[in-house]
This record gives sequence, structure tokens and C-alpha cells, in this order.
Amino acid sequence: MVEDTRARSFGAVAADYDRFRPGYPAEALRWALAGAGDVASVVDLGAGTGILTRDLRALGHRVTPVEPDPGMRARLDAATPGTTALAGSAESVPLPDGSADAVLVGQAYHWFDRARAHVEIARVLRPDGIFAPIWNIRDDTVGWVAELGRIAQMGENTNDLTEKVTTFGAAFGPVELGRFTHRTTVTGDEVVGLMRTRSHWLTGAPGQRQRMDAELRELFATHPDLAGRETVELPYWTLVFRARRR
Repeated sequence: MVEDTRARSFGAVAADYDRFRPGYPAEALRWALAGAGDVASVVDLGAGTGILTRDLRALGHRVTPVEPDPGMRARLDAATPGTTALAGSAESVPLPDGSADAVLVGQAYHWFDRARAHVEIARVLRPDGIFAPIWNIRDDTVGWVAELGRIAQMGENTNDLTEKVTTFGAAFGPVELGRFTHRTTVTGDEVVGLMRTRSHWLTGAPGQRQRMDAELRELFATHPDLAGRETVELPYWTLVFRARRR
């Protein structure tokens, strides 16, 4: 299936994914985990290369990363001393019942088989535990960022997510939404590197990849907000969807 191919396309570029993908603002993570305790047992589900794991550990939490792709797990282990990622998926989490205060998901929830994943996540959580998928979404109200999204075929936006993520099933209470601003400082080359970690680029034909790279470089060379600048701030919205296990 196309979606399955795209979901499994990241392991081959795990080092670049880890280098170029943004982290998560601390205020968003604190909001996601409000009520979970100062030192919570958190599962980072679909942990990728450990970007969210490291941000959570920096806040003092105990984190267990779970990731299905061996290439991503290897990068996570190498980049995150003292942590070993578990092989597993949202539909099959290798942890005991009620063992987690919270389950967080960074940029991966849209790949889950939601009906199966919700049941499994509820199993792993203690009563009143927190489930919170999180996304960094580009702020496409900024002109050049909207053009970047068109070139890189980045279809998701904040409206799409708020319309699609409305419930986590019968085991969870109402979904709350937190919105946070987030910015990273990048060069033109780093933006090209970032776009090369997107599934549309990774699964595209060689000609499609070449056209995308060329258009991205042209954007940075000619757009009035970008031309002649060594670095630029790339603005994001960080969206957190939070619910508690009943």
C-alpha cells in the first residue's frame, strides 16, 4: 500500500531525519503532561530517531521509546545515551498493562491504525493517564512558507488536523487542543535537507526529486523574503491533542 510505503520510508535517511527535523517546545510538552507528575513514566510511541524522547528527558521524565523501524531505532540509540528503543508499534506495544503515566506521539499518529492503536494505548496507560499526539506544522500564513509547502507537497495543516483528530475512542475522555508557536533558524541548504526527509520526496521518482530540489533552491534564491539571507526563521505551530484514559 502507498501509505505503508511512505510510513516506512524514513529509516533509510534516519541520520538526516534526526539532524533536520525540529524538536518540540518545552511549554507544549509541559501542557501535554499536565497532571502526570513531575517525573512521569512516558512512552514515546513511534519514537523515530528520538527527537521527542530527548526533549522529554530534558524535562526530567522517564521515557520509554517504542519504534517499529530498525534504522530509526539504531539512530535513536546512537543519539540518545542511556536509552534503548523497544521494537514495537502503536498496535502492539511491548509494555505491561497500566505501566505508563502518559503516551506521547510526535509526528506519527497519522500513520497508526487508529481503532487498534487506541485500544492498545489505553491498555498501557494507568487510569487517568494521558494520551497526546503532537505535531509541528509549518505556519503557512507566511508567504514563503506556503510556497515551501506547495513545492514539497506538504498537505497537512492546522485545520486538517483539528478536523480529523476529534476523538481517541471510548476508552478516552474528551480531546483538548493546545496550540503553541515554535521557530527554528535554518539555512537554505538545511531547508532542502529537511524536505528530503519528507515521505513525498523519499518515495518520489528521481525526476520528481530533482524538480523539487531545484524549486526549493530557486525559492531561496529569488523570494524577496529569502534572497541574500544566510539564515531565516522557519515558523511552526505546535499542536497538542490531549485526552485522559477513563
